[in-house]
Amino acid sequence: MTNFDVIRRPVITEKAVGKKEAEQTLCFEVHPDANKVQIKQAVEKLFKVKVADVRTSIFEGKLRRRGRYSGYRPDWKKAYVRLKDGQKMPEYAEI
Repeated sequence: MTNFDVIRRPVITEKAVGKKEAEQTLCFEVHPDANKVQIKQAVEKLFKVKVADVRTSIFEGKLRRRGRYSGYRPDWKKAYVRLKDGQKMPEYAEI
């Protein structure tokens, strides 16, 4: 699995942007099979920063309906990556 397979996309929500500014924490959608070590290595390589710790959370897909048809959204995994003190915060989104 390459670094681009591990990190799928940044999560840009109000909560994620608040954590980015206040706690030096980045939020990413990651591959469901990726572990914390792989996530840490991918972030360090792609953004050229040092990572302090990684927290992960798995979300189950919600049931969605369109008229009489129903289905589930896919399951996904989110990672909160906290940078070490003194690291420059990468700018992947301007709001």
